[in-house]
Amino acid sequence: MLRHLHLQSFAVVDAAGLALDAGMTAISGETGAGKSLLVDALLLLTGARSEAQMVRHGAQRAEIAAEFDLTDAPAAADWLRDNDLDDPDEPGVCRLRRTIRADGGSRAFINGRAASLSQLTELGERLVEIHGQHEHQALLSRPAQMDLLDAFGGHLPLVAQVRRLAVDWRDLARQIAAHGDPAAVAERCAWLERELTRLDRHALAPADIDALLASHHRQTHAAQLLEGSAQLLARLNADDGPAIEAALAQVRGDLARLGEHDPAYAQAGELVEAAAIQLAEASALIERARDGIDLDPERLRELEAELSALHELSRRHKTPLEGLAALRDELAGERERLRDADGVAGRLLAQRDTAAAAWRAAAASLASARTQTATRLATQVSGLMGELGMAGGRFAVELAATASGEPTPTGTEQAEFLVAANPGQPPRPLRKVASGGELSRIALAIEVAALGHDAVPTMVFDEVDTGIGGAIAEVVGRKLRTLGARAQVLCVTHLPQVAAQAHHHLRVSKDSDGHTTRSAVVALDGQARMEEIARMLGGIDITAETRAHAGKMLETGSRDVEG
Repeated sequence: MLRHLHLQSFAVVDAAGLALDAGMTAISGETGAGKSLLVDALLLLTGARSEAQMVRHGAQRAEIAAEFDLTDAPAAADWLRDNDLDDPDEPGVCRLRRTIRADGGSRAFINGRAASLSQLTELGERLVEIHGQHEHQALLSRPAQMDLLDAFGGHLPLVAQVRRLAVDWRDLARQIAAHGDPAAVAERCAWLERELTRLDRHALAPADIDALLASHHRQTHAAQLLEGSAQLLARLNADDGPAIEAALAQVRGDLARLGEHDPAYAQAGELVEAAAIQLAEASALIERARDGIDLDPERLRELEAELSALHELSRRHKTPLEGLAALRDELAGERERLRDADGVAGRLLAQRDTAAAAWRAAAASLASARTQTATRLATQVSGLMGELGMAGGRFAVELAATASGEPTPTGTEQAEFLVAANPGQPPRPLRKVASGGELSRIALAIEVAALGHDAVPTMVFDEVDTGIGGAIAEVVGRKLRTLGARAQVLCVTHLPQVAAQAHHHLRVSKDSDGHTTRSAVVALDGQARMEEIARMLGGIDITAETRAHAGKMLETGSRDVEG
């Protein structure tokens, strides 16, 4: 719940700090004093867009800050933890802050860390529920009516299950559609078969392609290699002059004789002997290489034809030679998947049927729960209509089957709120009720009946009691006080009958020196609160009788209706 609210240079408020408690808090003040500024501040802290005129004239920026106790807000605590915005030092506390510059720009902070407006909105939905003067207009929407019915009945887990099963069914239907064009599948399979046949004619492994390139290179230069080998061997083993090996043998002998007199010549002889051995090995290697060369024009043509075919495949599939093997495996895998397409489609169909059956079962359970809840909500709202001055009025919830035969996220029915404002009239859709006054009171009855059925710990009402008075206003006050026993309720009101029912009372006042206007907020208790109720009752001239009446109202209102 909201513990503290601080305003600085906000609109006509210079500076204000409020400590708030559990229960119902009334907020009153003269017309134009700025009672709704507290509501505006909370709207900004929960994601509303800022405007330049929200900054007090002459100030560079406005600042709004609030502190919430999360003891009764587990959903907000979970959200903070999931988004890494919780305060590990104080996990049970949430601090929101919003600064607004004079040019209208703003910054937002959650527990001291910068946050976006969307994050403020998501968190705010878990902390505060704000009902404005025209909030009832949302009740004219049929989806909003269904949402209210489900919240009232506690159907949200079942609603989530129905939505999830419908999404699963649609995903399976899309997958089936992707497999469901036999002509396209057959055409693709035929193409794959043709391409794989072309690829399978060749050895595509990178090692095989390297060997092919090497063979082609050797065969292309076979004549040059044979001629070069002959020249080299002739030089190594010349017939028309001393062979290199014979010359080295003579040098080796000469060095051996000289080595008898100087060891350096012996070392040189060892090197020459090693050179002779390596030269003999080189000569043998050249001979083997020469003997392995086959000057075969036919083989060269075969190699060139193979390389040409591989290059054509490379161009056809826009793949380098070394990538053809991977391409072949990829196409083969696709062919196998498509060959199994019928089997996949069969499995998907079975899964879709299972998902549809699960959805129908969950939707039937939801429909049954909605039917029971519709009766209960109709009974409660009809009773409240009588208490709110519409004796004999009747409220009903009509559940009509949806036209779609496929699983839908919202279930098998849609809701329509019906109302008969006077006895003997047939119920008509709430959206077709002509009288604005009737609509306001009916909407208030629905809201009062449905309030408190969600997990939001703080509820704010901004003059939702406009247009009513007398005994009906007292009933509204009692209903809000009852709600205050279950949640924190802040109510901006101009009705003394409502304010007198509150557990706490704040007054907003405005003061002007002719140049500057300031609003201030003070907590009222005892005599000050009685004077404010008397002002609300009697206007400018407050008599002793008015004060006595105010005192009586406060005495009566202090008795909790739930007790």
